[in-house]
Amino acid sequence: MRKCPYCKIEVGGDLSKCPICQSKLMGEPEKAYFPKPITQQRRSDFYKIQSFVVWVIAIVGLSAEYLLHIKIPAFPKVQWSLLLIMWLAAFEFLVMRQFKPGTGHARKVTSMVFVILILLLVTTHFLNFEIFNMTLFEITSEWVVPLAIIGSIITNFVFAMIDKNGNTMSYLLTNLLVGVIPYIILYSMGKGTPIAWIACVVLSIIFFIGAITFKGRTVLAEVQRRFNL
Repeated sequence: MRKCPYCKIEVGGDLSKCPICQSKLMGEPEKAYFPKPITQQRRSDFYKIQSFVVWVIAIVGLSAEYLLHIKIPAFPKVQWSLLLIMWLAAFEFLVMRQFKPGTGHARKVTSMVFVILILLLVTTHFLNFEIFNMTLFEITSEWVVPLAIIGSIITNFVFAMIDKNGNTMSYLLTNLLVGVIPYIILYSMGKGTPIAWIACVVLSIIFFIGAITFKGRTVLAEVQRRFNL
């Protein structure tokens, strides 16, 4: 058993420092009382490494644009380093979101999809050019965004079908919201609704009804549990 030469106490286990004064303990260590959190340590090390890499990329990007005056030839007025930092900040947010305990798969998938889609819209707004008589922003907003949302709707439906923790309702509401709300916004703006967005809202309703059909009792039990009915 180890001893603290200053506090004059005995400390069991394999601690190397006194829990009171943080001085180095004397004597031979014993068998550890608690298992070492290897998984948490690995996650912490991974987060520190990727955070350092993100900082390095951000600093190099800012230095290249504002100190070395390196610009994108086709877009000389675009501040590309700020767009890069925007993507890096979103990456950090998504990494923290994945490591956050208690966050369901529906929230993780939906938040990841929406963050990436918002970044794509902002990026294509500044780095815009025509492809097949359509601007890159139009292609992103009319096809890429709704197709990505359809992918998240399908993913959430699969999660709802295999869920065994009583969280089916979160998948159902997520699907319905991400499919219907964007359509309502576009329709209220009066600019017309592309076919991909129509398919998005139709599929969200179909999968919502399908999940209710196959998991109706589970959803009812979840509603009663959540609202104390």
